[in-house]
This record gives sequence, C-alpha cells and structure tokens, in this order.
Amino acid sequence: MDADASFYLAVLGMAVASYACRVGGFLLMGWLPITPRLEAALRAMPIGVMAGIVAPSVAAGRPPEIAGLLAVAVVMKLTRSDIVAALAGAAVVAIGRRLLGTS
Repeated sequence: MDADASFYLAVLGMAVASYACRVGGFLLMGWLPITPRLEAALRAMPIGVMAGIVAPSVAAGRPPEIAGLLAVAVVMKLTRSDIVAALAGAAVVAIGRRLLGTS
C-alpha cells in the first residue's frame, strides 16, 4: 500500500471512529436521566478537552504559547465564546511563532 492510500485509509478510519463515538454517546445518553449535576458536567466537558489539548504546549513554557493562553483567557472573559477565544489564541500563537522564528 503506498503512502497516499494508507493516509486516506487512516483518515477514513478516524472519521468512522469519531462518528461511532458520537453516535454511541448519543444513544447511551438516551438511557440516562439528565439531572442538574449531569448537565453541569456536560457543559464543563468542552473546557476540559481544550485544557487537555493546550496543557502540554503551555507546560513547555515558550512565550508564544503562554501569550496564546493569555489571549484565550482575555477573549473568553470579554466575549464568552469558546470559538472566538480558541481562534484568538491560535492566531496569537501563530503570530508569536512567526515573529520569533520558532515552529
């Protein structure tokens, strides 16, 4: 199998796995009563996932990543929008890496 075919096969496998996780979660949640505690946990899940993604980069302690984290915190406080904050953080990291010449 050449590199292109294995790449597309990997992407297809990841897409199927992602879809299966989403559908499985949706079907399993149909069996649970939504209590206030469960609803609070579900609302907190996106920020937990984002923290898990960002933590290794911030732990490296490089200036662009720390500036990006600060940008996310400020934009989130001002707009209350996860997507806008994530985009702002990514933009700050990209600009910081470009200016410092790091990757």
